[in-house]
Amino acid sequence: MAADPRRAVPRTDTVLDDPRLAGYPRERARDFARAELDRVRRGELAAGDVVEAVARRFRLSRVVINATGVVLHTNLGRAALSAAAIDAIMAAAGYTDVELDLATGRRARRGRDALDALAGAVAEAGAVHLLNNGAAALVLAATGLAAGREIVVSRGELVEIGDGFRLPDLLASTGARLREVGTTNRTALADYERALGPQTGFILKVHPSNFYQRGFVSSVPVAALAGLGVPLVVDIGSGLLRPDPLLPDEPDAATVLRAGADLVTSSGDKLLGGPQAGLLLGRADLVETLRRHPLARALRVDKLTLAAFAATLLGPETPTWRALRADPQELRRRVTALQREAGGAGEVVDTVAVVGGGGAPEVELPSVALALPAGLAQPLRLGEPAVVGRVERDRLLLDLRCVPEESDKAVALAIRQCS
Repeated sequence: MAADPRRAVPRTDTVLDDPRLAGYPRERARDFARAELDRVRRGELAAGDVVEAVARRFRLSRVVINATGVVLHTNLGRAALSAAAIDAIMAAAGYTDVELDLATGRRARRGRDALDALAGAVAEAGAVHLLNNGAAALVLAATGLAAGREIVVSRGELVEIGDGFRLPDLLASTGARLREVGTTNRTALADYERALGPQTGFILKVHPSNFYQRGFVSSVPVAALAGLGVPLVVDIGSGLLRPDPLLPDEPDAATVLRAGADLVTSSGDKLLGGPQAGLLLGRADLVETLRRHPLARALRVDKLTLAAFAATLLGPETPTWRALRADPQELRRRVTALQREAGGAGEVVDTVAVVGGGGAPEVELPSVALALPAGLAQPLRLGEPAVVGRVERDRLLLDLRCVPEESDKAVALAIRQCS
């Protein structure tokens, strides 16, 4: 009697525990595995090909294991979302009550769960609004409050925000005129006072989050600018909502609003650890003016972002939060185990990780990495899943600070396959 081929069908958990799938979201991989196992039962797929078939389903967007030691790596999509945010995206992928009150059957405020979560996290804000990124928040503020008028800003804060995009160009594209005050390294309150006039739309203060000035420098604090009688917009950059002792030089929304800012703009996918989004917080009348501006429609976020953002604020600690606070001794234990699992390859070395994402440039995070020959960098990047480290002084460093521990075996397997 011929053997029943269904007896060769592996268990779902056996498929998920395969090291080749360690870098993938487990619940999504479970759905894919069940679908592929059904194909095996129908005789459409060999049992030995299930893991590869599951991995193939993810390849429209390559899964990358971030072993660079850069927590918010811009080229790798910045913040890794929490499991709660991923689940929220999955739940919102179909029909959802994004703009419907189920109790009354009538139209409701769009994204109210996300907005309520943000308002609860920053009680100092009279109102809040979400857009599709931090630059969009600033563009909307400039368009709605200063088109055809002047934005007064310090020369030392006219930064380049990445990939060649410069703040002066971004603001000028809105139809506003820039009134630069002070010098590159020093700006005084009197500089702002002399620049104010009937054409002033608002004063803009920008946190230069991706560089740091030392020496003969000075700038005007938010509290002093708040007393000049015109709206004050403060771009804090990286999306910190409240003070964090780990990042003492990073401005946060709550503190800046208490100091007198009328509006705060920032990103939501950096230190906040959420999906790409732009935050607009502050005076209720100004936020409502901008929310009703025609441009706001073009800059609004979709239902998936709203769901992920709410889950980020209401859920457990984010991967970003955990990576920033990873214990170096625990990292050493993991890296040592990684070396052993990889057949003794490389050397366990002390290193320094960074925040990244254009934030906290002065903060160094003591870390531990596995040092390998630099020639392994490309083969590991081209593997499945891709393992991306950083090359320093002819060595490839694999830092596990941003790597979920359940992915360590996948990294070890990748090293063995490339060595």
